[in-house]
Amino acid sequence: MARHRVLTQKIVKQMKQLVVWSIILLGGFGCQAQTKNNMTNDSTNPLLCDPEKGACELPGATNPATTATHTTKQNKPVKIIYFTDPICSSCWGIEPQLKKLKLEYGTSVEINYHMGGLLPDWSYNSGGISKPSDVAHHWDEVSRYYDMPIDGNVWLEDPLSSSYPPSIAFKAAQLQDEEKALLFLRRIREMVFLEKKNITKWEHLHVAATETGLDPVKLKSDYETTAIQLFQLDLELGGKLGVRGFPTLFFVDGVNNQQQVYGFAPYPSFEAAVLKLDPTAHKTKYDTTWAGLFGKFETLSTREFSELAGLPKKESETLLQKLADEGKLTQLNYRNGVMWTSRKKNP
Repeated sequence: MARHRVLTQKIVKQMKQLVVWSIILLGGFGCQAQTKNNMTNDSTNPLLCDPEKGACELPGATNPATTATHTTKQNKPVKIIYFTDPICSSCWGIEPQLKKLKLEYGTSVEINYHMGGLLPDWSYNSGGISKPSDVAHHWDEVSRYYDMPIDGNVWLEDPLSSSYPPSIAFKAAQLQDEEKALLFLRRIREMVFLEKKNITKWEHLHVAATETGLDPVKLKSDYETTAIQLFQLDLELGGKLGVRGFPTLFFVDGVNNQQQVYGFAPYPSFEAAVLKLDPTAHKTKYDTTWAGLFGKFETLSTREFSELAGLPKKESETLLQKLADEGKLTQLNYRNGVMWTSRKKNP
């Protein structure tokens, strides 16, 4: 127990140092992201994700500024400071692009995930959305726009009161293992976007932890203590950097040159940001066969597979259906789309 306390204290200290470093690196911006304490009755509702902007914006949203002021060392040529949220539909929409970026430029980029606090609670009435049920139709619409399966009926059947609990759970997962934490984030997103599960409930977070190889007992302990501090540090960092919507990705090189990708964007935008900062970045060739891709990822949407395999969507659909018919993949049908997995799994 004492060893665990020392470890978590060390991690909190490192996180605080990261906050200070990032504020200096990106400039001490004064705009604060909306949190539970400063939510305002603006005309923009955070769950009303604008397909044209491709972002889920907080009330009073303005585009983040990026002005470098400091030189720092980093492990890889390009660091990506990524602000996201477990229930951000636009963040779900860029999953294909991020997967491809990691596969092709993983040796050049390092991605740091930060939670943005998209939905503190429902203590406001704005943007045409004043209650959870108003979100259902909107999610169905953005599902078609991003070509990623999303079932908005979770807001009718078992609505979430906030995105804070799953965000804190992710910070708790990071305390155990960064890679497993990313698997955990993916899993709870599948739960809320596809399976209509209220991921503020511990029963679902416990299942997701178990399925992704985390220790659920330790996760709950950290969830109730240290992870709350880490989440608060993410909110403070987002406020200092002027983050007003998600996804927001700051690309930074070792001498503080910067690029930014805000909202939903096609893959070339992510690639261009890396190459602008590191023109010598080597594009890694990866296995684009179905076996190679499903060997890396447990589940893929049709669009994700199409992006990673470099195949037209129609051709991807035909191939994936054939593999499912042959018993090599399992097809998971949802109201607004299909997911595919290489192992037997109930939707």
